[in-house]
Amino acid sequence: MRFITAALLAASIFGATAAQAEMKLTSKDLTPGKAMADAQVFNSFGCSGKNVSPELTWSGAPQGTKSFAIMAYDPDAPTGSGWWHWSVFNIPANASEIATGASGDKKLPVGTIEGHTDFGTSGYGGACPPAGDKPHHYQFTVYALSVDKLPLPDTAPAAMVGFYVRANTLDKASVEVTYGR
Repeated sequence: MRFITAALLAASIFGATAAQAEMKLTSKDLTPGKAMADAQVFNSFGCSGKNVSPELTWSGAPQGTKSFAIMAYDPDAPTGSGWWHWSVFNIPANASEIATGASGDKKLPVGTIEGHTDFGTSGYGGACPPAGDKPHHYQFTVYALSVDKLPLPDTAPAAMVGFYVRANTLDKASVEVTYGR
């Protein structure tokens, strides 16, 4: 039986070599598989973090990328549908990073929009799982998109942003961290 790696499958779909087909996402603020720092934890709902959006750097976007989006999601939230912590879209195709603290501080690239989180506001909303829960997983994903702009306002809920993002995704890369209290 022959197995195909994700990179080779992506290469066959996107017409690229395996080395070109795989996006990568790194962060100076998030270490994959490790606990999230207090700086990225929410500062409300019983949590006392600093609520600073993390630095994210990506590379390896496929040809045809016209913009990027970033989504941060907690699949472990006890809601039945997870919890959206950040949705950022219409990031220009020439961008390859978002600085620490860029959310809500005019440090995002021109034209970038932050949609609403499940906290009910736009901008970054850090981790804040219920006290006593096992540590939750927080998935930060950057998406390479086939469109210049998503036709959504900054009041768009993250689930709607996610629908448009996934409908236009060429490739994606993620970093997952944990946090519990």
